[in-house]
Amino acid sequence: MAKAKPASTDDARMRAALDSALRTLDAEGGGIDALAAALRNGLGESFAAAIDLIRAAQGRVIVTGMGKSGHIGTKIASTFASTGTPALFVHPAEASHGDLGMITKSDVILALSWSGETAELKNLTDYSQRHNIGLIAMTASPDSTLAKTADVVLALPQAREACPHNLAPTTSALMQLALGDALAIALLESHGFTAVDFGMLHPGGKLGTLLKQVRDLMHDGAAVPLAPLGTRMSDAILTMSAKGFGCIGITDTRGFLVGIITDGDLRRHMSNDLLHAKVDDVMTSKPKTVRPDQLISETLELLNSMKVTALFAVEAGRPVGVIHVHDLLRAGAA
Repeated sequence: MAKAKPASTDDARMRAALDSALRTLDAEGGGIDALAAALRNGLGESFAAAIDLIRAAQGRVIVTGMGKSGHIGTKIASTFASTGTPALFVHPAEASHGDLGMITKSDVILALSWSGETAELKNLTDYSQRHNIGLIAMTASPDSTLAKTADVVLALPQAREACPHNLAPTTSALMQLALGDALAIALLESHGFTAVDFGMLHPGGKLGTLLKQVRDLMHDGAAVPLAPLGTRMSDAILTMSAKGFGCIGITDTRGFLVGIITDGDLRRHMSNDLLHAKVDDVMTSKPKTVRPDQLISETLELLNSMKVTALFAVEAGRPVGVIHVHDLLRAGAA
């Protein structure tokens, strides 16, 4: 039987792993701090010029890069596309074998290379010059070949990699990613890109569900449990039971929603006279409601904060639907 390792050995390994992780985060955090400082001093002008160049382009942002820069570029292109800036990633090696045809004169190119001397980018940058296609270079070497051919240079500050040998792209890759995110969000804000726009581009999964509107999941028409003021509680309880939402909305003579009765209200007013009472005496006035065009994410937050299971959707003061937490669960939003 193998002997158990001393606890002290396990503790030492855990501390060593934790110390390594903290050194990595400190190094990468230092890179982000250096990037923020650069944006406040010089890089900000180039950043604004890059935004202007992208906004002026009639086509897409063609993101390219080799190795780790290419992997980061793929994510940047995806973030652009999902936030309202059409983009795609073109591999520089594949570009030399026919994929240059993916790039049009109305596009703008964002090329990533930490050294700025990536040989695989040459054919692509030559192509951009030949066809007068805007080129943005993201590099840490402002005097590099890539930078000299670019219309705008996003000069990243030098920073030490988290790798103890200062070799593996770690801090540098994170800085590229962060600057790409900054570009995407600045473009999003300049376009006035809304949560509704975002939802149209993300219809799938939990995120897509959260970006749907209440009207997409609510129950409407005859399914909505309603009763007018003056209704006897015995009748209101029958309607509540039949509809199955654990609540009933109370309306006035104009059809406006003026109150709500929930299972909790029934328990609080439980007495021998409850069935003979009027809904006016039991309801909670001025109930919290949602709009039919309200996002499901906002509705879920409201349900959780109020600790309720259902809300009425109201339009111009009149109830047009009801949404229950079970609807959100079935749709995968909660």
